[in-house]
Amino acid sequence: MPGASGPVKSRREPSGRGLPVLDERARGTRFLAQRVHAVLNAPESTGIGCWTLNPYVGCEFGCTYCYARFAHRYVLERARDDGRLSKEEFSRLRGPRGWEGFERHILVKPRETVIQALDRDLPRVLHRARSGDGETLLIGSATDPYQPAERRFEVTRAILERLLRERGLTISLITKSSLVCRDAELLAALGERHLVLVNISLISTDGKLIKLLKARSPAPHVRLRTLRRLSERGVHAGLLVAPILPGLTDSVENLRLVLEAAKAHGARFAHPSPLRLYPAVRPLLLPLIEKRFPSLAARYRDAYTGMGRAPKEYHLALTRRFERVARVVGIPVESERRAAAGVERQLNLWPEQRP
Repeated sequence: MPGASGPVKSRREPSGRGLPVLDERARGTRFLAQRVHAVLNAPESTGIGCWTLNPYVGCEFGCTYCYARFAHRYVLERARDDGRLSKEEFSRLRGPRGWEGFERHILVKPRETVIQALDRDLPRVLHRARSGDGETLLIGSATDPYQPAERRFEVTRAILERLLRERGLTISLITKSSLVCRDAELLAALGERHLVLVNISLISTDGKLIKLLKARSPAPHVRLRTLRRLSERGVHAGLLVAPILPGLTDSVENLRLVLEAAKAHGARFAHPSPLRLYPAVRPLLLPLIEKRFPSLAARYRDAYTGMGRAPKEYHLALTRRFERVARVVGIPVESERRAAAGVERQLNLWPEQRP
């Protein structure tokens, strides 16, 4: 990570406490080592219906609507409860309002430990794949596996290289980063041994709206260019339109524009997911809605209650609308959504669907 915002000398927390600091940027982002024993989350433990894997906890992109902020908090709480963080360190790593640490203190799963854990766990996944049960592996279910940290630590690349030694899985990967193009040849090679679907996340072609909602994430034209480069290099890549925001990006016009752009850039498939407004997200997104889109504020507060999943009726209506637009544009939806079932269930799961 060269340049003015590049890393400074790595160090560890004083007195041997805390989480080891692996690297640090001049602008303040720190990368901390996360102690892990296992990296694959089984379908039974999450209720998602597929295996999931996240190389990083926290994300520099810092999207205002990201539902994964709770995972960052959970890891810090566990470190505190295990005695690896003092109360003061815990508060500092979470941030003054409890959510800033998600995008400023990125937890990195050490590459060697991740591969060792995969060596232990993959036989069970492969056994279930051969029986047709739980064969999908979703990489990036909570945070972007190609966020800026990946350029330095290459955990995602190491995972893909390890998976190249196996065959017969469905591997879905979600990202909004152009860094995924670094591994295009590797992903194409994986596609000869597994069913590989790379989901490029994009909700709108409106650059101003994207910047408002996620100022540090790649612009729409960068993501579309990434989609084209992957497709041209033989990677089965498509569009994940998620999260779709009520009143902002759920109109037929917006969906048509983003799907037409995706098709023009070689998308092989597309599928949607509505916003989930979890409690950890509300302190960020709701004030922004109230300030910039005040006419929508009451709608958001009334629709999103409890755990913050989109109302079921709205979700079903949105899916029908998306599929109608996709058919007109000419992008496959149904068959690819079934193939990418792990992605769809991760993003759209309702409580009554849990096993």
